Amino acid sequence: MQLKNYMEEVVFEMLDKVMVKMGVCMCDKCRYDVAAIALNSLPPKYVVTEEGEVYSRTNELTTQFDVDVATAITRAAEIVSKNPRHEVRNG
Repeated sequence: MQLKNYMEEVVFEMLDKVMVKMGVCMCDKCRYDVAAIALNSLPPKYVVTEEGEVYSRTNELTTQFDVDVATAITRAAEIVSKNPRHEVRNG
């Protein structure tokens, strides 16, 4: 058995789609910074067994859940794009 925060999987499933749509930097450093900020603003969803994971997946099927996760990622991407932890390339 393993204990994991299922919300991490959900955020990483939506991360690239939201960031591409926003046109922000997609480097690994920025992606992980966005994920960390988004995850810190969302409630954790810990699962231990496959049964628990199935339960969490059922909960994730709500529109409000998707909106909450996308909003958290969007806010995080705005923060990171204004304060990237690397030099900004003009181009």
